[in-house]
Amino acid sequence: MGHLHILPDVRRGTGVVCVAAILIATSPTLHVAEGDVADQGALPAFRNFLALPRIAHQYTASRRLEASGRGHRAWLDVETNFSTTSGMLYEVTAEGGSGYVRSRVLRSLLDEEQRLIARRAESRVALTTDNYQFVPEGINEQGLAVVDMRPLRKDRGLIAGQMLMTVDGDLQRIEGRLAKNPSFWVTRVNVVRSYRRINGVLMPVSLDTTAQLRLLGASELRMTYRYSQVDERPVHDEALE
Repeated sequence: MGHLHILPDVRRGTGVVCVAAILIATSPTLHVAEGDVADQGALPAFRNFLALPRIAHQYTASRRLEASGRGHRAWLDVETNFSTTSGMLYEVTAEGGSGYVRSRVLRSLLDEEQRLIARRAESRVALTTDNYQFVPEGINEQGLAVVDMRPLRKDRGLIAGQMLMTVDGDLQRIEGRLAKNPSFWVTRVNVVRSYRRINGVLMPVSLDTTAQLRLLGASELRMTYRYSQVDERPVHDEALE
């Protein structure tokens, strides 16, 4: 019914979802004023996080993208390659489900990620004090340090939420809600981005989003990565566990 009229607005909004996919690769050194710290327990972990190098790593990875909402489902299997010289390239190797969702949502998300990287527009969404106030809050029940991310402006490319990291400063998750709705039709976009060390390098491994579509209700999108090469080194199966 109204599905085909709403999805063009959804497509316009899906580009912001890929923001979380490039955060860790593009973030320069950060600074936080200790006077802003609400709980000193997370501060050493956050300092360790700041000390880690922030460089973009070359990789080859397969991705699985899935989207669903209002009874419509679709999926893509994609081979992706990234380098600082060629940017992000992808090739769809298998696909199924709604052709409209595949085109307007899943392929659109990949295309927008390509454009962001090609335009070197990452600085507007990077984890910097130009974009966020960071407040280490404490250690949670899983033993992870919790750092609040408070956007300095209402921008659909920024996330209001938290970073969770180990005491060594390894980022485990970014979770929160987009600081601004992507469009009138797409509201309450929640994002969870997970990271893990692959061949000793911290890399994104999954992205989960949920959103409310006006008139259509809830929708979900999930993207997972499986790396075969990082910095020109093959990834062995045990590195993925």
